[in-house]
Amino acid sequence: MTDPFVVVGGDAAGLSAASKARREAPDREVVVFERGQWVSYAHCGEPYFVKGEVEKLEDLLSLSPEEVEDRGIDLRREHEVVGVNVDAETVGVQGPNGQFEQPYSDLLVATGARAVTEPIEGHDLDAALPMHGLDCAAALRALLLDPDADHLAAVGGESYVDRELVERYGAMQAPETVAIVGGGYVGVEMAEAFGAHDLDVHLFQRPEHVLESFGEPVAERVEATLREHGVALHLGEEVARLEGNADGRVSSLTCSDGTTLSCELALVGIGVRPNTALLADTPIELGASGAVAVDEYGQTNVDGVYAAGDCAEAIHAVSGEPEWVPLGLTANRAGRAVGTTVARTTYDDATDRDGHGGDGGDGGGRSLAPADREPIGDVAGTAVTKAFDMECGRAGITDHAEAREYGFDPVTETVTTRSRSGYYPGAAETVVSLTADRDSERLLGGTIAGTDRAAIRIDTVATALEAEMTVGDLERTDLAYAPPFSPVWDPILTAAKVLRGTLSD
Repeated sequence: MTDPFVVVGGDAAGLSAASKARREAPDREVVVFERGQWVSYAHCGEPYFVKGEVEKLEDLLSLSPEEVEDRGIDLRREHEVVGVNVDAETVGVQGPNGQFEQPYSDLLVATGARAVTEPIEGHDLDAALPMHGLDCAAALRALLLDPDADHLAAVGGESYVDRELVERYGAMQAPETVAIVGGGYVGVEMAEAFGAHDLDVHLFQRPEHVLESFGEPVAERVEATLREHGVALHLGEEVARLEGNADGRVSSLTCSDGTTLSCELALVGIGVRPNTALLADTPIELGASGAVAVDEYGQTNVDGVYAAGDCAEAIHAVSGEPEWVPLGLTANRAGRAVGTTVARTTYDDATDRDGHGGDGGDGGGRSLAPADREPIGDVAGTAVTKAFDMECGRAGITDHAEAREYGFDPVTETVTTRSRSGYYPGAAETVVSLTADRDSERLLGGTIAGTDRAAIRIDTVATALEAEMTVGDLERTDLAYAPPFSPVWDPILTAAKVLRGTLSD
């Protein structure tokens, strides 16, 4: 095999790209470096594993390492890429047997994101964990089990999990009180997970509402649901530090205003940042978000170097500007597109057959027709989550200050309606907010919350945003109707009808 396609990172974007490249170009060498043991797993499923709805860690794997290798991909776990030389077209790799240089013809940086914990003093105490990665999830699950349990067997994934971490947390006394720091997706979902284990759950959020990007109508309903299920909310409170006991385990939490809480477990979920440190000494450019800047095909400013997934930006469907949206579909879709483009790339005689440029690696040997490039697609920030039985979704731009930054004059209307025909059993209150530009009447974004299949309805809004539809276009959309599924006027259509009336005034 020749012309190696090298991928840094073995999760969603990386393995989507590697798999697609191998399928379309079976003679192409594809090498994937992953610094850890786990590959191709579902980050979003971790709270449900901790809760117990997902039984084993391996249930969260999309592909096992063996399945990856069966696809003809040279997967090298416990190999960390520590440097990139774009002139020589090589990456420096630290593996179990030392450091070496790996040449590439094309390179994909798919290094993902890292959990942010540093602002919280004491974040490195035992039982102070982020919810980021399967080993963190395994440690939390082990901690919540009986100390006499067979923790490795109960957690699963014995072939890949950090056994020492699981055994150490499994030997600890299970907590009675947990402090969740951060009220975003992770914080809200983990409140439900901890509640299932009968913990005394406290959620601390520096802003005045949880799920801040979903807007106030959604947040208020989520907060009410959390309180109904016994979660104590501390809104508008900033956590300053975590204190530990003599054994080095977290024992209490202190806020900036002096408020304290005794707790035996702290989950720090205040956000993530793109993993781009690897590129610090390279000419590869980062965007304003700190993630890697790429074009519509996922290529960086350096020929032959791509980036995708949680470490890379993409174009926002509404603003038309680069945005950083670290979500699963975005990563899988972008990785697949890059793999397609790389598979269609050919090399002329100026390129060495060992995969790097013979005259310093200026990339001059690459050839690809413009029509053969696969777009990675735009993003609309479409996301869904739930708190117990309250589902919510969002898409596009709903914050008025943000909309104005992009030159829009935003108008928002919120409606409360029913999820099904009123006479049909199971109908539930559903709240929808839609935002549009006053002059053009273009739809800018929307949010939704409710207990009866509310979240999935946000896909209608996302589709309208991608199509650059006006509110009138959305109102006239021919959505399906039958009493068990929707009222005649779907909640999204009702909101569009009301918003259009406001815009016409």
